[in-house]
Amino acid sequence: MISINITRFMLLVLAQVWILNNVNLLGYINPMIYVLFLYWYPMRQNRSVFILTSFALGFVIDIFSDTMAIHAISCMTLAYIRPLLLRFCYGNNYEFQGFSYTNTTRLQRITFIILLVVIHHLIFFSLEILSFSHFVIILKKVLFTSGISLFLCLLISSLFAKPS
Repeated sequence: MISINITRFMLLVLAQVWILNNVNLLGYINPMIYVLFLYWYPMRQNRSVFILTSFALGFVIDIFSDTMAIHAISCMTLAYIRPLLLRFCYGNNYEFQGFSYTNTTRLQRITFIILLVVIHHLIFFSLEILSFSHFVIILKKVLFTSGISLFLCLLISSLFAKPS
């Protein structure tokens, strides 16, 4: 299981840094698919390790993107609130030992990915702009970047889903 997480970590970082950081649609839309790591990370792992790994993910992307810890803060915050999002999307079912994504509906999984992407982007762009007087710009960036990121995340997630 550790090797799968390391592989996912490396591939998502490489895809983000080499490919998606060079995509700049309409001058401000830069898709972020590394949020999938937070979706795919196993639920039964140590939460402290997950938060540190999420920080490392964001920090590595920050180093290559020259964004001064904005990715790290966004990822770490998302990792911290992930149990709340899981409970919201899946109810108390996710706390059972036999819980897996394959036992859930597609709507629940899509809702969970939407929440991860939108909350991540909201934190990211709020910290990037750092001014509530530019609320419309923040909202515009969050909506458009989330739409493209969500499309790519759902596409990648469905491509690598285990057949049931």
